[in-house]
Amino acid sequence: MRSDAPPLLPILRSRTQAGVLTVLLLNPDLELSQTELAERLGAPLTSVIDEVRRLERAGILASRSVGRARLIRAGESILVGPLTELVVRAFGPVEIVGEEFAELAARTEVVGLAVFGSWAARYLGEAGPDPADVDVLVVLEDGAMDREPIYAAADRAGVRLGRPVNPTVVTAARWGRRGHGEDPFLDEVVSRPIVAVPAVDEAT
Repeated sequence: MRSDAPPLLPILRSRTQAGVLTVLLLNPDLELSQTELAERLGAPLTSVIDEVRRLERAGILASRSVGRARLIRAGESILVGPLTELVVRAFGPVEIVGEEFAELAARTEVVGLAVFGSWAARYLGEAGPDPADVDVLVVLEDGAMDREPIYAAADRAGVRLGRPVNPTVVTAARWGRRGHGEDPFLDEVVSRPIVAVPAVDEAT
C-alpha cells in the first residue's frame, strides 16, 4: 500500500492510515492485532504500527493486551463519529456494498461483485475529482434472476454512502468475453481500475 495521501480524502497522511481507519471505524466491534491489520491491508507492519500509534494517542483508536497480543479497535474520542462519517463517504463503498449485497452474494447466481469507474480509480491512487457516484458490477450466472433485489441493495448502499450506487448487471457468459475485443463496454471496464468486493469471488 503506497504511503502518499489518498486521492479520495487527501487530508489524510497516507493510504495506510486510510486503510487502518476504514477497517476499524467501519467495524467498531472488530479487534485486530497489528499484524492482522497489516495483512488485511497488504501494508508494511512498521507503517501500520506508526499509524496506529498516532491514532491511539489522539483517542481515535484504542488497544488492549491479551497475552502477548495487542488488539486494536476503534476508540471513544469525540472525533470518532465525525471521522467515521468522512471515512464512510470516502472509502466505504467496498465495505458497504459488500454488506448490502451480502444476501445476494450468498446466492449461487451471483458469481462476481466489484466496484469500477471513477471511485475505483481514486481508491487505487489515480488523481482526479471526487466521484459523483459509485459503479458496481454484478456478475450473474447465466439465467434469469429477479433484479429488483440488486437495485434495492444498491439504493441502500447509496443512502449509507451519501452518493448514488449504480449497479451494472452482466451474465457470466458475457463477462467471460471481456478483454477479447467482443464487448467494448466490458473491455473498457477491465482496462481501467477495478476493485473486487470480497463478499463474493473476485469478479476480476
